[in-house]
Amino acid sequence: MSSSVVVITGGAQGIGKQTAHVLNELGWSLVLLDLQAIDVTIYNDALSLVGDITSEAFVQSALEATMTRFGRVDALVNNAGISCISAALDTPADVYRKVIDVNLVAPFLLAKAFGKVMVDAGSGAVVNVASVAGMQGVADRSAYNASKHGLIGLTRTLAVEWGAKGVRVNAVCPGWVKTEMDHKDQAGGSYSDEDITNHVPM
Repeated sequence: MSSSVVVITGGAQGIGKQTAHVLNELGWSLVLLDLQAIDVTIYNDALSLVGDITSEAFVQSALEATMTRFGRVDALVNNAGISCISAALDTPADVYRKVIDVNLVAPFLLAKAFGKVMVDAGSGAVVNVASVAGMQGVADRSAYNASKHGLIGLTRTLAVEWGAKGVRVNAVCPGWVKTEMDHKDQAGGSYSDEDITNHVPM
């Protein structure tokens, strides 16, 4: 039995990978969910589960695998996300829905599944990785902005519902963090580093 177990989505790269490293160094056992397999030999006591977090069936199987391996869940970090750089008038509905599914529906499914374990235990924490884009409007990101605004709303609702039951629910809203997701967007010429850094007043 592990003392503390955290489930992290998007654990293969970027913010999710760094979060995994930091928490593991602090003694947390890891459950890493991603579309790609993760080499868990670099961690102490970690489980990699490959699948689509927008699928209720996968989320349920991930919960079962977690409970079988560790017997508990102490925290959930909803980090996985995708972007869409496109003017609203040019954004296809299916692309818009996919961004909402990954960035907003999946965190709900995961919070519902893993959160129940924490609510039943009377303790735990959920951290939703939102964005400054969830607090303001940014051109050419209608789907992404809407998903992050929605994630902040979900966070506030779950915080009210679960706070008295011992489960803390918070969102963090990072500024621009250059990850593999940016490399893909920038490869298409959507924006440059300077387009972002020129808006940082420091």
